Amino acid sequence: MSKRILLLVHPDLIPPTDIKDPDRYKSPWITEYDVYQQLVNDGHIVKFLGLYNTLSKLQEEISDFEPHIVFNLLEEFNGDPKSDYKVVALLEMLSIPFTGCNSKGLMLARDKALSKKILKHHKLGTPNFITFPKRKKRKAPKSLKYPLIVKCLFEEASYGIAKASVVHSEEKLLERIKYIHENLDQDAIIEEFIEGKELYVGIIGNKKLKSLPIWELKFSNVDEPEKEIYTSRAKWNEKYRERKGIESVPANLDKLTTEKIIKTCKKAYQVLELSGYARVDIRLSNEGKIYILEVNPNPNIATDEEFTKSAAHLGIDYSELLNGLI
Repeated sequence: MSKRILLLVHPDLIPPTDIKDPDRYKSPWITEYDVYQQLVNDGHIVKFLGLYNTLSKLQEEISDFEPHIVFNLLEEFNGDPKSDYKVVALLEMLSIPFTGCNSKGLMLARDKALSKKILKHHKLGTPNFITFPKRKKRKAPKSLKYPLIVKCLFEEASYGIAKASVVHSEEKLLERIKYIHENLDQDAIIEEFIEGKELYVGIIGNKKLKSLPIWELKFSNVDEPEKEIYTSRAKWNEKYRERKGIESVPANLDKLTTEKIIKTCKKAYQVLELSGYARVDIRLSNEGKIYILEVNPNPNIATDEEFTKSAAHLGIDYSELLNGLI
């Protein structure tokens, strides 16, 4: 059945209207393009709304367009990734149906430190960590074991992650924290780095949860793949990916390990009070221990992303996936 769908995106991520075969590594709006094309092909009436910092614009479009549902691809508000929940809270107050996660789940999961505290409280494995807010002096942690990895506290999609993010000394740690603070203008989170397999688990649902097949990030052309990380270059640089042999494929795990991972990821989804859909990023250590790195509500759903490929592996094509989320 055809629906009027308001496609909510960042204004800089509205795709050009004259592109038919975009470069998937150089088009920052590729997810928005894929979703729009599929929904239109499925017979829906789709309208883009680029939203940056004016909520009245959203209210006007809802009044004028009268969408059956808002397809939410927005990942920030007013340039702040931890404020996207406020837009969803408005939709909730207006009783407008929307895809993806509820406002409370977004707020809990976007803050990596807060989400890790909740996971630890529920006895779910996650690396030991400490936060380094901007403009607040702290000493290098003595309780954490090197190597450590330094990340932005609220960002995702490998933003700010490079080979230099993994540090083996206090000197390099302080250098990377300074880079996050001064060059990226972000708060930092420091975690113990877990060597092992990097795995992704897609979860769909509200009360009744469906897990997608476990997906693995592979580095085929390196000597020690368990020490590799998914940097921005590893994600977006095609030549770098080819040189390192980077690909994402169905994970080859035994039945017991698979069941433990799925159970862990579903519990993480529930304790963070998520809804809609999410991707749980984990490391399976060389000793077989499960560590949750991040829980990402509303993950990337471009046609070639891990979440989408995992759904396809289960027999859910792109049209079925998007309409299922609706």
